[in-house]
Amino acid sequence: MPSKIAGTRRPSAVRGGGRAPAPPRPSRRGGLRRTYERARRAWDRPLTAYYVIMGAGLLITTLGLVMVYSASMITALKYELPASYFFGKQFLAAVIGGCLLLAASRMPVKLHRALAYPLLMGTVFLMVLVQIPGIGHSVNGNQNWIYLGGPFQLQPSEFGKLALILWGADLLARKQDMKLLTQWKHMLVPLVPGTFMLLGLIMLGGDMGTSIVLAAILFGLLWTAGAPTRLFAGVLTVAALIGLILIKTSPNRMKRFACIGASDPGGEGDPCWQAAHGIYALASGGWFGSGLGASVEKWGQLPEAHTDFIFAVTGEELGLAGTLSVLALFAALGYAGIRVAGRTEDPFVRYAAGGVTTWITAQAVINIGAVLGLLPIAGVPLPLFSYGGSALLPTMFAVGLLIAFARQEPAAKAALAMRRPGWGKRVGVRWKSMRRRVKKRPSGER
Repeated sequence: MPSKIAGTRRPSAVRGGGRAPAPPRPSRRGGLRRTYERARRAWDRPLTAYYVIMGAGLLITTLGLVMVYSASMITALKYELPASYFFGKQFLAAVIGGCLLLAASRMPVKLHRALAYPLLMGTVFLMVLVQIPGIGHSVNGNQNWIYLGGPFQLQPSEFGKLALILWGADLLARKQDMKLLTQWKHMLVPLVPGTFMLLGLIMLGGDMGTSIVLAAILFGLLWTAGAPTRLFAGVLTVAALIGLILIKTSPNRMKRFACIGASDPGGEGDPCWQAAHGIYALASGGWFGSGLGASVEKWGQLPEAHTDFIFAVTGEELGLAGTLSVLALFAALGYAGIRVAGRTEDPFVRYAAGGVTTWITAQAVINIGAVLGLLPIAGVPLPLFSYGGSALLPTMFAVGLLIAFARQEPAAKAALAMRRPGWGKRVGVRWKSMRRRVKKRPSGER
């Protein structure tokens, strides 16, 4: 008989003759929690904001170039121009804007602050020239353009947004260093009067949409600076009253408000024609769209298909999936900008990052809200996406600002320093030194 060994037991047979019970499966709640923890750890990495801002900005610009080409072909042929006419101009602006983005991302913060006053004075000078007859030109009822010769023209009010951000951030940062922001008069003066001066020059040309964006930038700066609720509410009330007066005294603006949620385009001269056909374009896109280049509304039914209403053409050709992708990119860009503003210790970086984030997100909300029929048509382009070099250049410079600010974080600096070319040389030297310490084995030959 086999001997029994003390202290040992044979594994008991599983009842039913089956296999051993499988380990318990992880619960769905636990899987979601682990996924959330991984996403949170990935977002907390030093270079996450840096890559998100760069990636989202470049993706929006690239997709915008594709949609500008698709949406502007029919308009170009209508004016007996080459089909790629508007795309060529936008591509040239994107190349110049890319150089500006790269330059802004490499500039030190001191140089950004040094640009504030020259940019503000140059913008004000150009905005005054716009109002001089013979120099300024009117487009769609708004006199805010200066022709540079040939097919090129400039809209100085677009650069006024960037000028206000840099000047306001530098002003508030200097006052914070002197501990003056606790007094309401130092928080408001001269920031609010200077903004109202820019708003007055813009409103002389009748551009209500750009004025709304500038007002949003002002509120973003005040909010980031920690303005008291009563002070913030007071400035907001004054701005709302002025805006209401300007709307009530303009029949054109009242008609735009009447077209909110309009679904009947009426005749071809009806003020709700553009709003209704924008809804038609979005509704006909479905889940995945009719295909790139297959839009029907851009064949003369939808005015400004490649500028203010390019989001409608995107919805028609790329469907709900395409529009949600654009919204996700803007949301990522805005959230990364908030992170940069919240983690820095430099007051100028905080105010400038908050101002740029407010500018891009507010303008995107105004444009997309008008296309969806939720807001009146304000005539502002979709940032980084719509056709227009005057709007693209300062916006790409502003994205470069956010990239530069994201690189200024101490942890991001250390992470980027490890990825410089010198790091590769150090690794190579270390590898060679390790090879020297390895003893050579005899080959067996004599």
